Amino acid sequence: MDLKRLHYFNVLAETANFTRAADQLGIAQSALSISIQKLEQQLGLKLINRSDRQMSLTSDGQVLLRHTRQILENVEQAEKELQERKGLESGVITFGVPAMLGSYYLPDALALFKQTYPGIQINIHEAGTATLEKMLLDGQLDLALIRSDRSHDQIRHVTLAKEQIVACVRREHPFASEGKVTLEAFCRQPLVLFRNGYFLRESVSRYCQQHKITPDLRFETNLIELLKSLVRKNIGISTCLPIIVRDEPDLVTVPFDPPIPLHLGLGWKSSHYLSSAAQALVKFLQAELQAELPIPS
Repeated sequence: MDLKRLHYFNVLAETANFTRAADQLGIAQSALSISIQKLEQQLGLKLINRSDRQMSLTSDGQVLLRHTRQILENVEQAEKELQERKGLESGVITFGVPAMLGSYYLPDALALFKQTYPGIQINIHEAGTATLEKMLLDGQLDLALIRSDRSHDQIRHVTLAKEQIVACVRREHPFASEGKVTLEAFCRQPLVLFRNGYFLRESVSRYCQQHKITPDLRFETNLIELLKSLVRKNIGISTCLPIIVRDEPDLVTVPFDPPIPLHLGLGWKSSHYLSSAAQALVKFLQAELQAELPIPS
């Protein structure tokens, strides 16, 4: 099978429209139609339902699409690996990072990495950890900063630091004078939280679901400074990592009882070739972050 025809078929399946697919590919719609017809003739199968107002795949088309995406992904990985033989003078890394972790853990380390490897370009994609794991599996990212305390059959990882998720309250809040707080007591308070899909929200949402608690959720935001401001203004309390309020005199962190551990690490799809540029970033961040945030033994 011709790789170009498979590429055309994949784009057509993604857009579900001949006109949009042709525009995306930069070819005439008639050329796309002919290419798909030749693919069908070559296979002796009908791949596209053309009678529908919106194009759809036949069952044979669905089978071919699954194999097509694997084939195109393998070709992309082969091209990356062959390019690596040219050395580490340049390279592009697509790196997924949760907003909070990127803001507090990475600026200095990434600046030093850029000084060390000026020819390597890093494209940052911000999302929650659940979304980042899916993007890794879909081949949209080379690396992502994710939770490394959860195993996944298709993701390899290295741990960079071990932290705890804690409660974040005003210094005047009753919890501030206590040495610890339970999730039960926390979930009964007015809350300002990260949105669903972010690790700082997971434990609270799971506990409320398991214990049939309807939380008094006053505000949802992924903006860290806004979240801290809302806690200061007594709108509600939140969850955070200790580093977030390290230099905030008006805010206090209170550990949960039992503790809620969080292991931070770099993950990548185990079936993907990890480029020399990406390998260099993994080793660099391991050295920099573990020196700054040593992992307890």
